[in-house]
Amino acid sequence: MAKYLVIVESPAKVKTIQKFLGSNYHVTASNGHVRDMPKSQMGIDFENDYEPKYITIRGKGDILANLRKEVKKAEKIYLATDPDREGEAISWHLYEALKLKDKKVYRITFNEITKNAVKESLKNAREINMDLVDAQQARRVLDRMVGYRISPLLWAKVKRGLSAGRVQSVALRIICDREEEINAFIPEEYWSLEAEFQIPGEKKTLLAKYYGTTAEKAAISSEQQVKEIEKALSGAAYKVTDVKKGERTKKAPLPFTTSTLQQEASKVLNFSTQKTMRLAQQLYEGVEIKGQGTVGIITYLRTDSTRVSEEAENSAKEFIEKHYGNEYAAEKTVDKKANQKIQDAHEAIRPTDVARLPLEIKESLSRDQFRLYQLIWKRFLASRMAAAVYETTSVKIDAKDHRFTVAASKVVFDGFMSVYHDDDEKEESNTLVKGIDKDTKLTLKEFHSKQHFTQPPAHYTEASLVRAMEELGIGRPSTYAPTITTILARRYVVKENKNLYVTELGEVVNSMMKDAFPAIVDVNFTANLEALLDGVEAGNVKWKSVVSNFYPDLDEAVIKAEKELEQVQIADEVSDEVCELCGRQMVIKYGPHGRFLACPGFPDCRNTKPYFEKIGVACPKCGKDVVLKKTKKGRKYYGCIDNPECDFMVWQKPSHVLCPKCGSVMLEKGNKLVCFNEECGNVVNKPEEKQEKVK
Repeated sequence: MAKYLVIVESPAKVKTIQKFLGSNYHVTASNGHVRDMPKSQMGIDFENDYEPKYITIRGKGDILANLRKEVKKAEKIYLATDPDREGEAISWHLYEALKLKDKKVYRITFNEITKNAVKESLKNAREINMDLVDAQQARRVLDRMVGYRISPLLWAKVKRGLSAGRVQSVALRIICDREEEINAFIPEEYWSLEAEFQIPGEKKTLLAKYYGTTAEKAAISSEQQVKEIEKALSGAAYKVTDVKKGERTKKAPLPFTTSTLQQEASKVLNFSTQKTMRLAQQLYEGVEIKGQGTVGIITYLRTDSTRVSEEAENSAKEFIEKHYGNEYAAEKTVDKKANQKIQDAHEAIRPTDVARLPLEIKESLSRDQFRLYQLIWKRFLASRMAAAVYETTSVKIDAKDHRFTVAASKVVFDGFMSVYHDDDEKEESNTLVKGIDKDTKLTLKEFHSKQHFTQPPAHYTEASLVRAMEELGIGRPSTYAPTITTILARRYVVKENKNLYVTELGEVVNSMMKDAFPAIVDVNFTANLEALLDGVEAGNVKWKSVVSNFYPDLDEAVIKAEKELEQVQIADEVSDEVCELCGRQMVIKYGPHGRFLACPGFPDCRNTKPYFEKIGVACPKCGKDVVLKKTKKGRKYYGCIDNPECDFMVWQKPSHVLCPKCGSVMLEKGNKLVCFNEECGNVVNKPEEKQEKVK
């Protein structure tokens, strides 16, 4: 009979760990959390110093009953939940729920599910770290306070089951702020000018970019300027005045953290953050490899550290020297400097065995598992390799007082790029032809000029939102994917072609949160709160002092918002549409996908139809009303009410002001109006409108 009981989180790990530990150990799973605060109430005892109330999670009674039986038989109990805050909290909840006070209980953690790591963890068994538990409890209590106090308020205001969250509301605000930037952006014209030269004795030509004058760099903002430059250089003699050769290195990338893995998997593999984490969890917990049984092939997937263990470092060096040559192994690898608290007990995400080549185990993995494993394997190997070296050449070509330049580079040592290439960083495509030295005289063949316009900031994608959240210090590795999943599920945001767009519902919620709870959606406030929670984890801050400082301000804001809400008459807005079934005046209601028209005679009359908000502007194509519409996914746009007969459609709101130049409709962009007719391109200031604030 097994003397020792090992409790893990996931049933997927049980078989693998049981195989590593042998018959003296019995391995079983808790299936994640076993206790939580009740869903039916806040679950916080405000009279008793904010003490959380915990109950057994529905459906976990049988699991706990079986665990209690196993506990009675065991001499020692090892709590082997995940190696992070959440895992530490699950261990503590198991300790409390199973009443293990008088038992020999040890906490063990392993960063990878391999025989060595699991055996080593038993040698380094410790007590439960209450600082980690308290950090998780503080997070849970704060999230509960925000969710349970603000969500009912949103429900009352917008008349449907909305929700607010400590991190999700800030993520929504970040996306809304970017949308405002994009909508207010006005493109500015600029031109590029290139000169194509014939080199003496060479068939190939050389393309050089206009730099400016010999004294300073200059931008070209109009076609008129291009013509002036070309006129000034008419008949000029072109001469190479400087040829500089140099060398530059490109450093190897760092191994993956949770954030960078989500970003790269999105960019390279087109995976959502949720899919990336699900696949990484499978690779970490273990996959059936032919000839090896079930084995975990990557290290723990929730980490913000780029540290790598000495053992992994040495095996990577050995592998690189054997398969690529000594010159490819990095002399010294540098980890990312911490700009915030990093859980350095963790390692970066890497293969558990660098010698386990992706192609060798391809048949044992699903297509997506293989693609993600290959990405992690290549990135880790590249991070331990030498920098790539480029030979660079820069050429200056002068004529009169104007200057053109050519920059070219070629790889002389590929280093880490023999394994991993970042598509983002495109190298100079200009290959320098021979026969160019200082004082070489060139013949101009022709000029190539092109008009460009500055581009607005890009819409957020899941990957760029994760990067922004990480840079701003909002959320932590375990929260990025669930936060994005939540705002998509609530339909505050929709995803189209990777881009995230705010829906009408998202705008309403964000606007209310900014008005009533500015601190909750303030980026700096949320980042400071995250830093305080890290202080709890480090043992420097008491968790209840964080909660007790936070709640009174939240409570005050909620009470104030409730009073203001009482002054709002929450009645259905009557539309000018008449119900064709019963003749009543239809009303505007909110549904899961925004506003719609419904008959007030419900349940006798159940007629409903789409609601289109008229904006008081005539369609420039057919003269009928322009209305606010939404795509199937909920993104707002403006189109003719007579669609599909009339195909007028724009993303920006049309103004009632017509273009003074061409008479076309003008579109609102921030505090400017831009002509819909691109050939006209007229921009004017938006007229000020007196607006009364409705309370």
